[in-house]
Amino acid sequence: MKNKIISVVLVAMMMIASLAGCGNSSSSKETLVVGTNAAFPPFEYIGDDGNPDGFDVALIKAIGEKIGMDVQIQDMEFDSLVSSIGGKIDVAIAGMTVTEERQKTVDFSDPYYEAVQAVIVPKGSSIATAEDLKNCKIGVQLGTTGEFIADEIEGAEVSAYNKAIDAVNDLNNGRLDLVIVDKNPAAVFGTQYADQVDVIDGSAFDFEAEFYAIALPKGNTELAEKINNAIAELKKDGTYDSLIAKYIEE
Repeated sequence: MKNKIISVVLVAMMMIASLAGCGNSSSSKETLVVGTNAAFPPFEYIGDDGNPDGFDVALIKAIGEKIGMDVQIQDMEFDSLVSSIGGKIDVAIAGMTVTEERQKTVDFSDPYYEAVQAVIVPKGSSIATAEDLKNCKIGVQLGTTGEFIADEIEGAEVSAYNKAIDAVNDLNNGRLDLVIVDKNPAAVFGTQYADQVDVIDGSAFDFEAEFYAIALPKGNTELAEKINNAIAELKKDGTYDSLIAKYIEE
């Protein structure tokens, strides 16, 4: 009798294990944990459903489909993204410019977008040239190209914010003379506060073009190759252009 009971129990356990195995087969993909800073529209922002959305978010999800990985987005401070790669997150996509300084710590994918900085000023401001930027109170987002540029401006008093929108709010409240931020979010803020600010293209200040790319763990050539191939495929099959049209050229 005991042997029969043991046999029944063993069979039941085997069936449960088998069912558990079947349940896992539908979620056998590896997860790619992606860091972003969802305060940089139109590349990343919090959507109406309360989740991160934007061009970068849609792009990395499309890349995930191409390379067979589930994408998990983590919203975090921009300035902590690079240091979190290989720890809290696997990669970062956040309108991040490729720089020599960042390349000391992380590798980058092939560039996926060309950008340039812009200057946001109060309505009616006389600021128009690089010379006019000297000795100004300048707002920037912490750790961005805008901060690197502002730090080199003669006599500038630079205030760095975790979110670019906070700098714009201080500009509107009279605490700053201008804000330096990438052209696309500058355009969004320019529309949002059209009665309060003007947006000046970076070419007026001789700002150089820069390139966004996905930040990767140093030395992970296998992941880099997969992501680069996926970016190339998305450009070839029209997905990339569709995302540009949806998020950036609306």
